[in-house]
Amino acid sequence: MEGGRLWQPFWRGKRVLVTGHTGFKGAWLCLMLRELGAEVVGFARDIPTQPALFELAHLDDDLRSIRGDIRNFEHLRTTVRDAQPEIVIHMAAQSLVRRSYQEPLETYATNVMGTAHVLEAVRQTSGVRVAIVVTSDKCYQNHDAIHGFVEADPMGGSDPYSSSKGCAELITAAYRASFFSSTAKAETAIATVRSGNVIGGGDWAEDRLVPDLMRAFAADQPAAIRNPLFVRPWQHVLEPLKGYLMLAEKLWDAPGDFSEAWNFGPRDEDAQPVSVIADRLAELWEGDASWELAVGEQPCEAHSLKLNCEKAREELGWWPRTTLDTALQWTVQWYQAFQNGLDARAVTQQQICQFLGTKIPLNTQVPTAGFAKAG
Repeated sequence: MEGGRLWQPFWRGKRVLVTGHTGFKGAWLCLMLRELGAEVVGFARDIPTQPALFELAHLDDDLRSIRGDIRNFEHLRTTVRDAQPEIVIHMAAQSLVRRSYQEPLETYATNVMGTAHVLEAVRQTSGVRVAIVVTSDKCYQNHDAIHGFVEADPMGGSDPYSSSKGCAELITAAYRASFFSSTAKAETAIATVRSGNVIGGGDWAEDRLVPDLMRAFAADQPAAIRNPLFVRPWQHVLEPLKGYLMLAEKLWDAPGDFSEAWNFGPRDEDAQPVSVIADRLAELWEGDASWELAVGEQPCEAHSLKLNCEKAREELGWWPRTTLDTALQWTVQWYQAFQNGLDARAVTQQQICQFLGTKIPLNTQVPTAGFAKAG
């Protein structure tokens, strides 16, 4: 089947440690893992936004949630040793480009040394079979080339966030070569993953396109858009998460064949300018939804960014199941359902089950207008 399938029996009972589990992407991942039957431990510094999907979905009731900072190595190491995870998915990060200009030292400390701390904690803990480090599509040295970046392209970054993610890739590669290729630790597979610009319900981050649009539309105000002509590889958040989990299954079975870097991005035609996304979301929202050009000087960002994901398609059997328009429809439906007072966890689980092709539990079904089909 195009897009591949996750093997539910594989995940049932697996011990998984997720760093950054309280964030937008982390909360979706934890709900997805729980749907598959995994036992999850989360490690994160705090709840990054208010509101937050993690709290709205009551994830504290479903997993062991530990508050801690990945910059504190001793606390992190103790957590990993106590949790005894079989799989580690490292997502904790300072993830905003604009904030990286304001807080460069915190960005590097979190994204660079934090990654080193996670890898060192894994190295010092027996029983970890798979570790996946989540970086970013912005890790590449980007001179606004129109081609899609492939995994072997050089790392780089002209802003603190992007360069910190390039550094995280280099650190992971060095740890893999130095410590996880030896006979003493050969059972641990280490990979990095780079996804496109993820969208979906439950994201309330600052200075991010879709949350900014949803906040403005809900308040009946025009949204301020910084760079309407910039091109990004947009995809629903479930797409790369599914790719990460498919990769984990492969790493478990054949660590020597898959311990490397992987791109998970949308179809080529779904890399679109910001203005196209804003126009379509406004159309889907209906009413007086609109946007306008933001005033003032904006920090430097790459004009164009695309990913080449043929490697994941050919070697993992992963390919996006949802089109960009489906992703946008699901996103608006989620926020409108939330605005109308529907249960955020039930709405999220319904989209996860529809995406995975699993049965939607009766207690999670919500009376929405009907989600667009994947594909």
